[in-house]
Amino acid sequence: MRDPEFPDHFWVNPVGVYFGHIRVSDLLLVNPHGEIVEGQGALNLAAFAIHAALHEARPDVVAAAHAHSLYGKAWSSLGRLLDPLTQDACAFHGKHALFDNFTGVVLEASEGARIAATLGPSNVALILQNHGLLTVGRTVEAAVWRFIALDNAAHAQLLAEAAGTPRPIPPEVAQHTARQVGTEFGGWFSFQPYWDRLLRDEPDFLD
Repeated sequence: MRDPEFPDHFWVNPVGVYFGHIRVSDLLLVNPHGEIVEGQGALNLAAFAIHAALHEARPDVVAAAHAHSLYGKAWSSLGRLLDPLTQDACAFHGKHALFDNFTGVVLEASEGARIAATLGPSNVALILQNHGLLTVGRTVEAAVWRFIALDNAAHAQLLAEAAGTPRPIPPEVAQHTARQVGTEFGGWFSFQPYWDRLLRDEPDFLD
């Protein structure tokens, strides 16, 4: 997430630490040159290459979520955008893109710049072919909820296509539904139950 005091800096989780063990105090504050300004641990160079480019290209983005989730990886291998098969999937209708230029682990700034360019000025999600999923938001909550929702949409479409031939929602209905369920406020609001559960299950998360 973008630092509120130094907007060209951002916070990122350290590499080599199990996600379930990461606490707020474990996060690293990184400057635009990839130098750790605050925190202790090893910086994930791929995370820096991607997130630094995104934050530079999209001043409206406060947070970006990226991981190699199971269903996201499986769907990304198909090299396709998701179809508007369900109400939830419509949150990404016309708002996600495909980065189809996989060249290995993202370690170069130029590769991060190409990913940011593919995201464009208004998309909220990317399918990184043969890699995984990435989402952005104007709040941390929206970015995280979108990642969860995008992975769920990938899971649903994989199941639907395995079972038969899905019937997509008509484009005009999908566009209308996207305006209803794909807003920044909707993403923020939809994350609140997850936040409540996180604090109940892991009360030391904020330490």
